[in-house]
Amino acid sequence: MSTLRQSQSSHYDAQSFFDEMFEKDLSIRPHYEAVYQFFSKLRPAELAIRQHALEQRMIAEGVTFTLYSPQQTEPLERTIPFDYIPRVISAAEWKFVERGLRQRMKALNAFTHDIYHRQRIVADGLIPRRMIVGNKYFRPEMAGLDVPANIYMSAAGIDLIRDEQGRYYVLEDNLRSPSGFSYLFKGRSLMNELFHDLYQSCSVRHIERSLNVFLSALRSLAPNGKRDPLIVLLTPGAYNSAYYEHTFLAQQMGIHLVEGQDLVYKDHKIYLRDLRGLRQVDVIYRRIDDDYLDPLAFHPDSVLGVPGLMNAYRAGNVAIANAPGTGVADDKAVYAYVPDMIRYYLGEEPILSNVPTYILSREEDRKFALANLDQLVVKETSLSGGYGMLIGPSATSAEIAKFSEAIQAEPGRYIAQTTMMLSRTPVMHNGQMAARHVDLRAFALMGGSDLHIVPGGLTRVALQEGSLVVNSSQGGGVKDTWVLSG
Repeated sequence: MSTLRQSQSSHYDAQSFFDEMFEKDLSIRPHYEAVYQFFSKLRPAELAIRQHALEQRMIAEGVTFTLYSPQQTEPLERTIPFDYIPRVISAAEWKFVERGLRQRMKALNAFTHDIYHRQRIVADGLIPRRMIVGNKYFRPEMAGLDVPANIYMSAAGIDLIRDEQGRYYVLEDNLRSPSGFSYLFKGRSLMNELFHDLYQSCSVRHIERSLNVFLSALRSLAPNGKRDPLIVLLTPGAYNSAYYEHTFLAQQMGIHLVEGQDLVYKDHKIYLRDLRGLRQVDVIYRRIDDDYLDPLAFHPDSVLGVPGLMNAYRAGNVAIANAPGTGVADDKAVYAYVPDMIRYYLGEEPILSNVPTYILSREEDRKFALANLDQLVVKETSLSGGYGMLIGPSATSAEIAKFSEAIQAEPGRYIAQTTMMLSRTPVMHNGQMAARHVDLRAFALMGGSDLHIVPGGLTRVALQEGSLVVNSSQGGGVKDTWVLSG
């Protein structure tokens, strides 16, 4: 008997969650039929051979992410756990998701422009002023500054989840330096190679052109419409957790991978130092937080950025993607207002819903949250990557008490959300098929008049049984995501 059929009959329990592959009675959803039939015919020995080949390729190519934990004395660099049973999304389902992502991106970009210009949405009373001026990611230095092509977020990662009925919700907007783009492409490459027969039979929409779309988006930001701009990817360096991604993207797009020390400010311009001398840089795709971009403008102790960079930026001689200050729109408290942004700027009803969110600086919301912490998810607004979170249903009484004290001391630092159990999908675990919770990081690319949604995105997997934490920084894994063409 195949591993899949054996596991389905003896180990797999759909429970009350929405399962991506199986109906409640364990019958196969129609768009998963080809994937199920393929894996049902493979014997355990065949799967083991392919699994080993996949793992060896990941190691050989250095597909890594570095974990930092208070329990570790040293950072742990590891290969990204990759599960080879793909997540499959039907064409009709993706059409709905894509419409919602386009709508959301337009509203978020319009909001960011408004906040750094007239602040109409604040003046009209839809968002409290304190949500802006007290926002960690709000940059007064960007006030009144027109960014190239009026695009603040050239690349964004929108995290989607599904409830028990299979309805999609936006969990978070990642607008500063979203990670995971490289794992999306590497995963697809490995699946096409090691499971080529299955991939070719499924009419999967291609993602390869998305890298060219991203490169075109960066080129479109070049000052004065320069036709052959010099583009660099600014990385914090080899010790950054996402350094593999930085090297991958630079290589694939044919742009320079640089650190702050490789760039120099001169005469209101930024130059790259190389063997040919100084070459003017036109576009910087930064993977460095705002605080460290320019020690003269932001954090004075930063050695990662470029002194004078913001002067060159304000002079219009270099573009930065994503624009400084973009984080004002992906703050976890501001997230609660995105549906209002869509109505305000676009005059439309939101296609994709938010997870119900409580702003704990509001007395009414705070009272409700404190009385129901064991049923809610609490997040610290300034943290990401799964840090600073309380998942009430699985928390201890001591953990709940600790968060209760913290919320009462500084309520503005936290939000609370309804616990959404996330959909589940099959993974291979110790040679058996098991159910694990997943989300979907969808990627949106903006350039010129084009808004491109990458077909599929990166499915992130909570590898621990019952866990809802899918973040790579917390030990999560990934899957390839196949959007069917018809």
